[in-house]
Amino acid sequence: MEGGARDLSGFYDSAYARGGERHAAWRELGARGKADHVASLCSQLSLPVASVVEVGCGDGALLAELSRRGFGESLAGFEISSAALELARARAVPRVVSLEVFDGVSLPVADGAFDLGVLSHVLEHVASPLPLLREAARACRALVIEVPLERNASGGRSVKRSSSEAIGHVTALDRAAVRALVDQAGLRVAAELLDPLPREVHTFFAQSPVDQARGLAKAAVRRGLFRVSPGAAERAFTLHYACACVPAK
Repeated sequence: MEGGARDLSGFYDSAYARGGERHAAWRELGARGKADHVASLCSQLSLPVASVVEVGCGDGALLAELSRRGFGESLAGFEISSAALELARARAVPRVVSLEVFDGVSLPVADGAFDLGVLSHVLEHVASPLPLLREAARACRALVIEVPLERNASGGRSVKRSSSEAIGHVTALDRAAVRALVDQAGLRVAAELLDPLPREVHTFFAQSPVDQARGLAKAAVRRGLFRVSPGAAERAFTLHYACACVPAK
């Protein structure tokens, strides 16, 4: 496991080092949607959020967005990549009390140390996500998990799998797989949501008017199908799935 952690750390150190301003802006855009999901689920369940930790906080984009919205009283982050943590620390986000490197498995905190743990687009990057999920459940009284649901007709195509693997996705999940992991971690899904993503996401990397038009058409088709039949959309293409999890007993 330690060797695997070093490999992952090196992979993400390189990814953050070469990302540049464009990829930083991409993470900022993603953070806004992720923060919407966290806030919506916690509000729906009236979850306590005085102390919040993001496990796999990357460059701190989501923590910064949560702080900007006044979400939580104290915020913390753990991350496997030292390069990402340097970027997160450089933000000097208000109310972030700690940003620490961890080994990808163990969190050096007491049981129930945080009201809420957030694992947003983390589990798909882990070959064996259950141990990390169990550890997060130990350290936090509730969790919000978000993943892309990539076990679908579109996500199964070789070109899509290759692009997912290139950004570090090693586990393709569907909703049933996420729920099974949650159950095995001793938790239950108390609230959930699906998001086909706004057009800004689908057009972000468009470099020409033709690419822009394609992105707009893609967004329209996906959101249209999602409005008509969320289940059909889930089977056809990748949606983002977020769920709030609490102890099963």
